Parts: sequence; C-alpha cells; structure tokens
Amino acid sequence: MPPSPPPGRRGYAAGLFFFGQGQRWVVRHPAGYARCLIPALITFALYTAALVLLTLWADDLAAWVTPFADDWDSGWRTALRVVVGIAFVGAGLLLAALTFTAVTLLIGDPFYDALSVRVEARYGPVPSGPDRPLWRELWISLVESLFMLWRALLFAVPLFLLGLVPFLGQLLAPVLGIAVAGFFLTTELASYALARRGIPVKARLRLMREHRKRALGFGIPLALLFLVPLAAVFLMPGAVAGATLLARDLHPAAPPSSPHPPGGAARQR
Repeated sequence: MPPSPPPGRRGYAAGLFFFGQGQRWVVRHPAGYARCLIPALITFALYTAALVLLTLWADDLAAWVTPFADDWDSGWRTALRVVVGIAFVGAGLLLAALTFTAVTLLIGDPFYDALSVRVEARYGPVPSGPDRPLWRELWISLVESLFMLWRALLFAVPLFLLGLVPFLGQLLAPVLGIAVAGFFLTTELASYALARRGIPVKARLRLMREHRKRALGFGIPLALLFLVPLAAVFLMPGAVAGATLLARDLHPAAPPSSPHPPGGAARQR
C-alpha cells in the first residue's frame, strides 16, 4: 500500500507529509539518485550566473526605468532606486523559483519520468502513458512548461508591482511569492504521475486548486528550501518522488494499467 497521511493530517499537513515521504523514498532507494542530480546541477549553474548578473546590474536597471528621478534630490533619488533595484532582484528570485523546476524537469525529463515510474511501481501497477518518441516527449514538455510559466507570470507581474510599495509591499510580496511558487512547484512535479492518468495540464491546475492546501503544504517548504544554495539540486529527486505519491493519493483511479518501462511515459498536454 502506498503511504497515506495519518488520521488527523489533512490540508497543509498532508502536503508536508508527502514532501517528507518523497525525500525518505530516495534515501531508501539510492539507485539512480546521482543520475537524477545532473539536470538540477546544470540548471542551478545557469540560474546562479543569471542572478549574479542581475544583482550586479540592479543599480543600472533601476536608473534605466526611473529617468524621471534624475533631477530629484539625491536622497530621494537614491531611496527610490534602491527600492526599484530590490524589486528587480526580488522579481528575479521569484521568476527563478517559478521556472527552476520547469527547466530542470525539461532538461532531465527521461531521468525524472523513470524515477516517477519506479515510485509508482513500488506500490502497484503503473498507468500506461502515451508511446511517443523522445523528441515528441520533450516538445510536449516544453509546450506545457511554457504554459505553466505563462500562468505563473500572471501572478509574478502583480507581485513585482506590489514589491515596489515601500515597507508593506516588500514584506507581503516575498511571502505571497513563496506561496505562488510553491503551488506551481507542486503542479509541475506531479505532472508525470497525473499525465499517466490521462489528465491534461489545465485539468492538473484545477485539481491542485481543488486541493490547494495540500499543494501548498507540499510546495511551500520546497520553495523555501530551494532558496538555500544547492538545496534544489539535492532535493529535486525526492520532490519528484513525493509529488508522485501526492498525485497518486489525489487521483488513485487510473485508466487500464500495464507495466510501464522506465523512461517511457512523458507528460501529455
């Protein structure tokens, strides 16, 4: 039987339970773990370089978007541009949190799909996924990732503007940003298991909204830990395993199943 939350653990606590179970699963099944670290390492290196450049250019970007302040008193001009610079860096961190998983899953699609299959196979038959060539699988993953990014940006832009509000905005924007990032992290990570059940990407979002507390309970701790350098690299395999268990718990019913070869199932739109 797959793990399920103990009695009394509902909502946020249930999501946190599956987060812990996923990390526990990869510790107990280390085969292939090192291989699953490679995509996250590549993404981490790319994102680190981009964020360092953004931080170095934050002052120039702030001056570029506030030319109207050139004639202000130096104190007010500096204060405004510090706020705008912080907002740029904060928006970059939020965008990185929202897209890190999607980019990592795209780079490591065969590795993480195979891991998700192994997790499901441990607890019963695995739903049959579509039989497609690898290039087709990667193309569909890219299209889905762009769709998820677009949906995430609908939240990111208002949060960026909120971050421009002195004091209150700079307090609320990061908190809300972590919640948004956590929700989309959970949805992305559960995509492998949910796609094998024939659930298209829009329906996955609806499913996660219906179980919002579980999605946030799983995703918020992960989003916070992803802010720690290199944590995302080592937690990603366990996050895929945990999201697979969460998806199986949310949607146990599956189409007729057959043994599924590792790496053969991909997310379908």
